Amino acid sequence: MYFSALVGRIRGDGADAWVTHYEATAARDRGEDVIVLSVGDPSIDTPAPVVDRAIERLRAGDTHYTPAPGRLALREAVARAHAARTLQAVSAENVIILAGTQNALFVASLCVAGPGDEVISFDPMYPTYAATIEVSGARMVRVRQPAEQGFRPDLANLAALISPRTRAIFFASPNNPSGVVLSESELTTIGKLAERHGLWLIADEVYAGLAPGGRQPSLAERLPEQVVTLGSLSKSHAMTGWRCGWLIGPRQLVFHAESIAMCMLFGLPGFIQEAALVALAMAPEAESRIRDFCQGRRELLLRALQDVAGLRPCPPEAGMFMLVDVRGTGHSGREFMRALYESQRVSVMDGGAFGRETEGFVRICFATDEATLLEACRRIRVFLQDGPANAGHERRAAG
Repeated sequence: MYFSALVGRIRGDGADAWVTHYEATAARDRGEDVIVLSVGDPSIDTPAPVVDRAIERLRAGDTHYTPAPGRLALREAVARAHAARTLQAVSAENVIILAGTQNALFVASLCVAGPGDEVISFDPMYPTYAATIEVSGARMVRVRQPAEQGFRPDLANLAALISPRTRAIFFASPNNPSGVVLSESELTTIGKLAERHGLWLIADEVYAGLAPGGRQPSLAERLPEQVVTLGSLSKSHAMTGWRCGWLIGPRQLVFHAESIAMCMLFGLPGFIQEAALVALAMAPEAESRIRDFCQGRRELLLRALQDVAGLRPCPPEAGMFMLVDVRGTGHSGREFMRALYESQRVSVMDGGAFGRETEGFVRICFATDEATLLEACRRIRVFLQDGPANAGHERRAAG
């Protein structure tokens, strides 16, 4: 039977990145001895008041249709939180509630570019970016963030890649997988280029609450008619499974985004929106909790791996991931990922899934409990000391 060209575009080059992760989670669910460090899902629970509010609203029958752009109270709360973080004055009319930042990325992509257009993003990037951007028919153009420059953006490369076909620049700050937070000067350069060429700036700020002090530079106040800010509660409140995010931008863009949401979502469940209101009200406390949690685990992982022969950890500025250069082991990132899982049952992500600049790296999520993280590091040491053929036997014997 016939399939449209769309099915190829939505798969993208990053789709295979999740194969080992899904193998690992399936094995864990069967009760096998597996450690999953391949996805950004913190091991701490959603704050209890948020859960309690969802249960309360469920029992009260809040299970019916909701407005496509989200309830007014929640959109107002998101607008206030955004204004406090970025100093951009926005109202509920600038906000649409969507099913997580991934959904918001998809909607933004469809609104700002189409067939024949080009969209620029920074390499490395989250694996779904390419498919999310190119689903509209646009072509994604990659700007280097070289490892030898600490994964900071090559802004001269960015300027050189802007063409008459360029419509938007997509970027994440803090970045996933590198944890880099774009500086004021870097954003100023990006903003000037966007102004000069009349480009949209799509700012993925899902990890903003994990930036130092919960604050980071933003272009939203300076370029309110060009910047589209995306966010969610997934990382800041350990609410990955709740799928509550948003898009904030000029009113005309939000109007078009609502049309897309009518076709693909038709409103986030009411009980989730009510729980999100509670989450936003306790944002400073929740974000401080996750920042402290991640900072402690970051230091633990760095200490555990910094003297392992063949590995070079790259500490992040923010977030819940650490890139580790594995080229010194003789493995590619993909080889390391597969062999580590097969012999030690520890799943990490191949850095190559995030782009060309992280080939030869793996990404490790450290947002888990200390005992699990230390055990994972022990298994990595065994894997490198004994080699893939013998490491599995050693792990079983130790268990």
